[in-house]
Amino acid sequence: MRLLLDTHSFIWWDSAPDRLSERARLALRDPANVVLLSVVVPWEMQIKHAIGKLELRAPLTRLVEDQEANGVQILPVTLRHVLALGALPLHHRDPFDRLLAAQAQVEGAVLVTRDSALTAYPVQTLW
Repeated sequence: MRLLLDTHSFIWWDSAPDRLSERARLALRDPANVVLLSVVVPWEMQIKHAIGKLELRAPLTRLVEDQEANGVQILPVTLRHVLALGALPLHHRDPFDRLLAAQAQVEGAVLVTRDSALTAYPVQTLW
């Protein structure tokens, strides 16, 4: 299974895995699964950190590098992802979350999120 981390899931997977649901934790630890980190996530984190809405345990570069060393794969934003947004209704106003939903749809990935608003999109979620 391909798992795409939502922003809160990435933060908790990195520094507070006990905040993840047991189901999400088990799926993320399963070596048969591929864990994806969209560049959307560090982008959102960088913005929130810069405006004082997010404290980080370490510099963002290090957080991403640590997770890459643990096998997390970086997923770039492609034109296919952006164009897929046109088919998504505005159930969710957060542009980062909408792009993650589009990426999950295009990539056939399961979105690891506790955000119930994302379940309105035609993507599989796991929590």
